[in-house]
Amino acid sequence: QGTRDHPPAQAALRERLLSAVVSCFKRHGAAAIDTPVLELRETLMGKYGEDTKLIYELQDQGGELLALRYDLTVPFARYLAMNKVTTMKRYHVAKVYRRDNPATSRGRYREFYQCDFDIAGQFDPMIPDAECLKIVHEILSDLQLGDFLIKVNDRRILNGVFAVCGVPESKFIPACSTVDKLDKVPWEDVRSEMVGEKGLSPEAADGIGEYVQLHGGLELIERLLQDPKLSQNKLAKEGLGDMKLLFEYLTLFGITGKISFDLSLARGLDYYTGVIFEAVLLQQENEHVEEPLSVGSVAGGGRYDGLVGMFDPKGRKVPCVGVSIGIERIFSILEQRLEASGKKLRTTETQVLVATPQKHLLAARLKLISELWDAGVKAEMLYKKDPKLLKQLQYCEAMGIPLAAIVGEQELADGVVKLRDVATREEVRM
Repeated sequence: QGTRDHPPAQAALRERLLSAVVSCFKRHGAAAIDTPVLELRETLMGKYGEDTKLIYELQDQGGELLALRYDLTVPFARYLAMNKVTTMKRYHVAKVYRRDNPATSRGRYREFYQCDFDIAGQFDPMIPDAECLKIVHEILSDLQLGDFLIKVNDRRILNGVFAVCGVPESKFIPACSTVDKLDKVPWEDVRSEMVGEKGLSPEAADGIGEYVQLHGGLELIERLLQDPKLSQNKLAKEGLGDMKLLFEYLTLFGITGKISFDLSLARGLDYYTGVIFEAVLLQQENEHVEEPLSVGSVAGGGRYDGLVGMFDPKGRKVPCVGVSIGIERIFSILEQRLEASGKKLRTTETQVLVATPQKHLLAARLKLISELWDAGVKAEMLYKKDPKLLKQLQYCEAMGIPLAAIVGEQELADGVVKLRDVATREEVRM
């Protein structure tokens, strides 16, 4: 359950998608790393909040308690600490595993790819954070998925809100994971979970409600900086100051049109310490599909300054900020679009089929195709001694192969090859 095979057409689409994402990461100067699929169980535990129950644990093998990696961020933090790396810009594309209830139509699986870009190191505030948002903007624009919005918030602002509303610090993280549900359920349900399950007072919940339903841009940040309650809170003030700086940089990048400062954004993971963000696709009316696809979040990330220190024996901290592109969701959308359009995707990259029009010319085909392969040309031939020419040309059409190189008795005698454009049927002798 929750896994899938990818036939050639899907694998080709997926490869195209991944290469678009990776080329953006490379354009921003990231180096690739890889880490094992297995991590020590203790490395993963206690890093994912309520989602810790979704970690795939393995049986004891020779005294090591292991688990399958749940994301690419925690292994990255462990890698930095183990190797004493203090500055790095990296990307990592690999499979991760979650013991989730799969919802395959929405692109939710138990085994799936993540594409992460992270900047680790001590830098001036919000410059790397702004670049992460620019990357999300570039990738979503490049893939032409339709209209999208990148929501931004800061854990310090959220914690400041909880503090001024009288929430005890021990309840910040549970309150956070409840606020995180606001994009899926109405405020009334979130409020009743806060009061009923998380044990907040009704007054605290109402206070939180006044803030977390706000969203906007620079003008909202300015307004909150003047807010009599919030401006008294050191954490919130820091967060709002950084948010203002972030919006200045995003304005210079020219992308604020797609960015919303949204106080309801919480992101469920425990390790975020500062800026958090999430990109969502806005509902498109799709004439091909009766039910428009609600895909939700297609990218997310944030700043996690404390995570590396958890793995360092001396507790040395390495500030980090990063983003993960939700490649499975994007893949589901593109796949459905392709199906709706009825277009066929080429599954191979063959440039030319080597063909013969008469019998007893297998040797000529084998010699020519070998020359083409050795010259780096992507070439195929049919695995029959004496195939009919029509069969060979039909194979070109079915597979989308643009050219056929035909060698018949006449061509052999003249020392040439006839090159046929499969689509236009034009031929030239070479």
